Amino acid sequence: MTVFHFLNCAVLTFGPHVVYYSATPLSEYDTIGTSVKAAVVYLGAALVKLVCLATFLKVPDANDSFDPYQELMKILIGFIDVAGLYFALTQLTHRNISQNHKFQAVGLAVLKFVFVLMLLSFTQLKE
Repeated sequence: MTVFHFLNCAVLTFGPHVVYYSATPLSEYDTIGTSVKAAVVYLGAALVKLVCLATFLKVPDANDSFDPYQELMKILIGFIDVAGLYFALTQLTHRNISQNHKFQAVGLAVLKFVFVLMLLSFTQLKE
């Protein structure tokens, strides 16, 4: 039953992306390489964000008051995702791909990576 549940979750996670990839001109431009590179860039940005959150933010106690410095740090650390997406969109090149298709490929890669993380975390919660 666990294997069936995992396969069901995997199909529901990756099925819409496969349909989107095959229904748009992304499949004609062979943008899988760009999508993989963008997912690796997003993984790096997520790891840097995780390290920054663990390093610079303190764990609030039950009776701690509002700390604007901590909230500002959360906001600034949140911009690491934006910097990673900016890097992926400006530095990753692929043959004669248009800017519109590059946006689609990078967005699809980031969505795939986020859904993989969600799938892994939800399967861990079931155990």
